[in-house]
Parts: sequence; C-alpha cells; structure tokens
Amino acid sequence: MSTTPSVRVGANVRAEMARKGMTQTQLAGQIGITQAQISKRLSGQIAFDVNELVAVAAALDVTLPYLTMDATERGTTEAGVVTR
Repeated sequence: MSTTPSVRVGANVRAEMARKGMTQTQLAGQIGITQAQISKRLSGQIAFDVNELVAVAAALDVTLPYLTMDATERGTTEAGVVTR
C-alpha cells in the first residue's frame, strides 16, 4: 500500500522531531503555526506548504529533500543533516 506524500512527509518530520527530542509545540513555535496546525500536518490531514516545509527543515537541521524521501531512500542517506 502506497502512502501519500503528505503522510510520508509528516512521518519523516515526526521521526526527526523524536530523534531531536522536539515537541509539536516547540516545532510549531519555530515555524510560526499553532500546535493544532502542526498536528494536522504531521498526520497528513493537511499538507505542509512550501514555506512551512523549508522552515521545518531549518528547525530540524535537515535538508528539504530528506523530509520528502521514503524510508528506503532515507536509510541510504546520512540523516539529511545540514553541514555548515
């Protein structure tokens, strides 16, 4: 069964949040939306818009493509960590 892009992105964001110990409230505050709005995006009910997704990638210190990859692609990538 195939997942929608919104569900896949939400799952990737949740996984990175868990890895970094970040709450929904913390991420929502960093990207300028409410906790209720982030919850709907993480579940895939509503898609992140491009500006939100760019802000999420920055807040989680990962690349934008990393957040859009499926699990098999992510498994072969160096955690999508941005090096500066």
